[in-house]
Formats: sequence, C-alpha cells, structure tokens
Amino acid sequence: MIAILALTARGGETARRVKSLIPDAVIFGRAGRVDGADRDFDDAITCIRTLYAEGWSIVGLCAAGILIRALSPILNDKWQDAPVLALSEDGATAVPLLGGHRGANALAETLAQGLGGAAAVTTAGDRRLGFALDDPPAGWTLKTPGTVKGVTARLLAGEPVRLRRECGAADWPDDASFSPAGPGDSPNVLITDRAITTTDGQVILTPPTLALGIGCERHAPAEGLIDFLNDVFAEEGLDPTAVAAIGTVDLKGDEAALKAASRHLDRPIRLFTAAELEALTPHLPNPSDVVFQEIGCHGVAEASALGLAGRDARFAVEKKRRGPYTCAIARARDKAVDVAAGRSPGRLFVVGIGPGDADYRTGAAARAILASDAVVGYKLYLDLAADLIGDRPTHDSDLGAEEARAAKALALAVEGQTVSLICSGDPGIYALSTLVFELIEKAEDRALRGVDVEVVPGISAFQLAAARLGAPMGHDFCLISLSDLLTPVAAIRKRLDAAARGDFVTAFYNPQSQRRRTLLPEARETFLAHRPDDTPVALCRQLGRPEESVTVTTLRDFDPSVVDMFTLVVFGSSETRAFDHSGTQRAFTPRGYAGKWDGEEKS
Repeated sequence: MIAILALTARGGETARRVKSLIPDAVIFGRAGRVDGADRDFDDAITCIRTLYAEGWSIVGLCAAGILIRALSPILNDKWQDAPVLALSEDGATAVPLLGGHRGANALAETLAQGLGGAAAVTTAGDRRLGFALDDPPAGWTLKTPGTVKGVTARLLAGEPVRLRRECGAADWPDDASFSPAGPGDSPNVLITDRAITTTDGQVILTPPTLALGIGCERHAPAEGLIDFLNDVFAEEGLDPTAVAAIGTVDLKGDEAALKAASRHLDRPIRLFTAAELEALTPHLPNPSDVVFQEIGCHGVAEASALGLAGRDARFAVEKKRRGPYTCAIARARDKAVDVAAGRSPGRLFVVGIGPGDADYRTGAAARAILASDAVVGYKLYLDLAADLIGDRPTHDSDLGAEEARAAKALALAVEGQTVSLICSGDPGIYALSTLVFELIEKAEDRALRGVDVEVVPGISAFQLAAARLGAPMGHDFCLISLSDLLTPVAAIRKRLDAAARGDFVTAFYNPQSQRRRTLLPEARETFLAHRPDDTPVALCRQLGRPEESVTVTTLRDFDPSVVDMFTLVVFGSSETRAFDHSGTQRAFTPRGYAGKWDGEEKS
C-alpha cells in the first residue's frame, strides 16, 4: 500500500501525477488545501504516524524534516522500516529516507523516471555498485543479514570479493563486481539453494529456483505432510526457502494438508488441470498408470513441479512417497520458476469498511482491497471505498441481493482471482460473512471449497454509537435485529422479552422500514414493563457519514415513528445514565467501579 501525502495545492497536482504512475496508490490531502484527494487529513504528523503504523509506504510531498520529525519517535530498525520517501513538490527530486532496501530506493527510481526528475539515493551500494546485497530481487532470501555490511565495505573499497553462483539466473548481482570463487575457495558471497552451515562473514543468498509438486490422498492429515516435506528437504540437503511455489492438481485445491504446507513454507499454491499435467507425461521420470486411472494424468507431484519450473527443468528430487503423500522438486534452468503458471486457488476477503467515514476503516481493510483483483459490493459501499478500489473491476447488486453478491465473489475467486466482498460495519454482524460460509458449507464444488477466505473485521454501528455517546455498552449488552425478513416475528419477540428481563443494554439493528412498523413500538412497551420509564434511549442516525445525528431521549418520550433504516436505536439498562456534557449528549452504563472497597471490586 502506497500513500501519497500532499500538504499543498501544488503538492496535490504532483500527487496526481504520481498516482498516474502508481494507480493503486492512495492520495491523502490536507483538508482545505488539496482538492481531489482520495482521503483528507487535518494534522500531518498524526496522519504520517498512523499510516506508518498501519504498514503503508509513504511518499511525502513535503520537506524531509516533516517526515523525520513525525516518524523518529516510532522507528524500529532497518529490517522493519516501511519505505518512506520525500518528494519535492515539483517532482524533481525523490529522496528515500527509510526502507531503502525494502523498496524505497526502487520506488524513488521509478518516480524519477516517470516524473523526469532525479532519485537522491544515498546508500553506497546502490550508488556505486548498482545493487545492494541486502535488497535482493523478489522471492530471494538473504540468510545472513548480519554479514552484508562487511562484505559491502570490501566491495566499495575495491578489495577482491569471491562469488560462487550455484543456481539461478546470472542477472543479479552483477558478476563484474566480484572475483569468481575457484573449486577450493571459500566464497564470500554464495548463491545456493542448498541448506548449508555458514562460515564467518559469508553472505548467503537463496534464490527461488525450486518448484515443489505435491500429491496427497483425500483428507490426508496436514501434520503428516509437513513432517514428510521437512524430512525430504533435510535428507536432500535443500533449503525450503528456495521453493518459489507449490504445484498440484486442481482437484486437490481444497485439501487441508496442501493449505497447511503452503502456510508452513509461506509459498503460494498453483493448481493445474489434469489435462495440463498429462501434457507433461513424456518428461516424467516416474509416470503412473494408477494415477492416470484415478484422475486422468500420469503424475501429480512430478508433473506439477515441471508445470512451474518448465518442462526442461531438472529434478532435484524425483517422486518420493510416504503413506498418503507424494512430492517432487524441480530446479528451474537458467530462469525463474513461473509462479503464475496454472491458477491460484483463489482468495476472498470479506471486508468490513466500517460505517462509511474513511477515518473508521482499518488498515487491514485497506490492505485487503488494495491487494484485490476485483471488488464486489452494494453500490453505496463501493462508492464509500472508491478511493481504495481505484480502477479495479467492480460488481454490484441491489440492496436485497446479498446472496447474489456473496455467490459472485466466490465465483470470481474460483477463477483464481483475489476478491474483496465489502460491506459496511463489520462483516460478521448482520452482514455477509455468514452467507459466504453458508454457501461454502453446502457446496459440492471442490474448487469453491478450496477458496481461501479471510474475514477482515470493521467497526460496527453499535461500536461507533457507543463512542459517540460515551460508554453505554460499559456493561453487559446485546444486539437484536428487528427485521423479520429472515427471522420469524415470534423469535424476535422472544429475544426482546429476554433482553428486557435480563436488563441488557440493547442496540437495535434494522429497526424500522416503511413496511415494518410494529416491532419497534412493541420493543418499547416490552422494555417499559421491565425498567424505569426514564431509561435513556439513543437514536444514532447515519453514523460516520455527513448526515450523522445523535439524539438522547427516554423510554417514556421515545417516539418510534421518527426512526428509519439508517438509524441505530440503543435502549439503556436500568443502570444507564445520560447527561449533558458541555453541550454534548452523553450516556454511560456503570460497571461497578464506584462500588470498590478495600482494593477489591464487587463481584
């Protein structure tokens, strides 16, 4: 996630130029000064610190000192710092301040090239050598970060540094900067996919040269597969961080063991059809007629490894079998493993964007949307997240078509896309998470069941209502939906009676529509039978949106007729109190702190 921070109108103009180069970036503009920003902010220091804490990369169209003063109190170390750049308002100079070897230097070069300016990269390795050993290409692993400084110093001093490249393409780092390590020499820099013991001062880099193919029987235990893979890597002397991707047949996309292996190795799964794998049969050292009879191809582990590494790849490990598992490892020849081969099992984020105001969206929600290929949602919710969606394909449906939205999102994910299904508030509270899991549970399609689903929580309406009021949910509370579209009226009445008798603070969702006009008045009468008529009642309308209003009244004076579907209604408990706080209506429910004595809290 890249945030472009503009403090002035001129900075805003350059910010839009930057966004044309990086469409997924989000422009944050100073309120009242920058027009057309995706999001506004009032205080630059607070905005910078918040973005950095949420993991954003920051391009600040401001003085470097502003960024430094904002971030200096919260910096960690060079291996954790997110990229932070200062970009002059005219776009002429890009200065990486933090995270140079975590993307800032590369981003500065990209901006300089696109804007016709210059990248003021100050790290010595990048300036003089053209590369940095602690900033390897994507997918590579630096095994010895503590040794980079000493080896780089020797390179910069012109001292001989021996390099041995055992695997991978020869395009990084530049061989011209090194002396080749002979057969008896101990290299100062070793590029290998072997699991080895390091020597003092040696830099070891592991490129993603290996493709791991896996087959397993239906419902094979996850723990057994992980143990099997660990043993294979250890026995063969291979480094698991050299694995670029895991391949298998698409019928196995829903297997828990395969998903566990993906998490264990932190590598993606790529799925191949049986026909795609069968086309590789002439290149398999161990084809199997039994496998062909079962799924239509002569091998899964070896064929899917070749599907990723290329049919001319060499096998580092031919097919091995243990119980219900098989695996094979292919090493790509002078090229990268094709991590885009086959298709992804698909990923679905079910994202809560909060009540509407971008200030109440979580960093996790922003990251999910920015990582998505497509976004599905009700039109209003898509509009509320338009700054993050950008030009991604969107799919919307009517307000009552929730199941259609969930089904569409899953269908897109089955195609191999990463999809965000967005809803207001929290997706697990009267929202779409439950529909997604209902559809998955009853699905017979293994591809659909294989979709990875992550629920990204959001701030629900009752939480923002509580914040606006003060602390009405300071003690036990419950939530009740008054919509009888999916819940029988008798069940709603039963819950109303239980909440009233239990003296719960109660928030009502979907309180009243033009058609449904009876349950909210009934709720008032039910609660009046069990608590005082001066019990506070709050009407919280359009929370987090420009039309927001919060009104506090009492059960006695509460008029249900003024409530619509944009209102959250909160009935206090018998202990809830309301008062005027310097012109702001407040409500809180004591939790018993006033009853402490002798250092003990009442139980």
